[in-house]
Amino acid sequence: MRKTLIFGVMVMIIMLQVSNSFAGATGETGTRTGDRRGIGTGRGTGRGMGRGMGRGFGQGGQQQRGPSEEEIKKMEEAMPAKAVVEPNKPRKLLVIDILGQGAYRHSSIPYWNKALEIMGEKTGAFTAVVSSDINMFSAENLAQFDAVCLNNSVSLPLSPDKTPELCKALMDFVKGGKGIMAIHAGTDTFYTGAYVWPEGSEMLGGKFSGHPWTAGNTEWAVKIDEPDNPLMVPFKGEGFKLIDEIYRTEPPLYSRDKQLVLMSLDMSDETTKGRAQKPTDADTGISWIKNWGEGRVFYCSLGHVHDVTWTAPILEHYLRGIQFALGDLKVDATPKGK
Repeated sequence: MRKTLIFGVMVMIIMLQVSNSFAGATGETGTRTGDRRGIGTGRGTGRGMGRGMGRGFGQGGQQQRGPSEEEIKKMEEAMPAKAVVEPNKPRKLLVIDILGQGAYRHSSIPYWNKALEIMGEKTGAFTAVVSSDINMFSAENLAQFDAVCLNNSVSLPLSPDKTPELCKALMDFVKGGKGIMAIHAGTDTFYTGAYVWPEGSEMLGGKFSGHPWTAGNTEWAVKIDEPDNPLMVPFKGEGFKLIDEIYRTEPPLYSRDKQLVLMSLDMSDETTKGRAQKPTDADTGISWIKNWGEGRVFYCSLGHVHDVTWTAPILEHYLRGIQFALGDLKVDATPKGK
């Protein structure tokens, strides 16, 4: 009897030790604040404008990997040395790092958070404040900022039926003369999951409906639609190829009658054209600007692959777009139609 009891205790101790070891190995350490869940991986290799590989995890007890010291150094070296124009006053950019329940979390999110922090510090164009607190969208909190950045904020928990005060505050913020910008999956923000906000998608000028041009081993061709626009100066009027994940853009939200399209997929390239699946894929916008009330909107879909955060021409394009959204870089955003 005594031997049986001792054996049972020993088995329990061993099981407890194994359980603790497993918990430590899976990295179950707590979570950051904010309504974000899900696991996402992103992987890409590239030539031409960039190459990169990476993977990351969202909430649910696992910490997503951010850029390494070597990658941060690449960002710093590729970053523009100064602002395009001197800010009229000290500017603050609210960078939103929030996902909806169970939403896909892009591994490039911490890369963009860091890149924007470096961009603001190095150029002096703005101060980036990264937040995963949904209450930053309150009117009181937004009042301290000049623009909002949606960093791959898939299924952001904002909708008029569930968060009416926050939606009104953000819409008033932009229409009242401030700015909003979105990176890559930022157009996957206001229409999926339990939160749907049609006016938010209309403001951004598009929504996610697929990405036939995936971040594998194929380069996609990009054409410059507005070579003389101040935001396009970094590309010197020349199209380019890169490996990245390109989002489909479809009417009626996406329209050249509603926004000024700065660059788009070059369908004269047979490889790029070969991935088109719908007639509307013939016009797939990559970057655009628009006016929204008295405010400004900037969007760029480049940024799924980590390399983009240390690709100099694209970083300068983002800087110019951000300074447009902040109100310092004066640009005519009048749409030109088809």
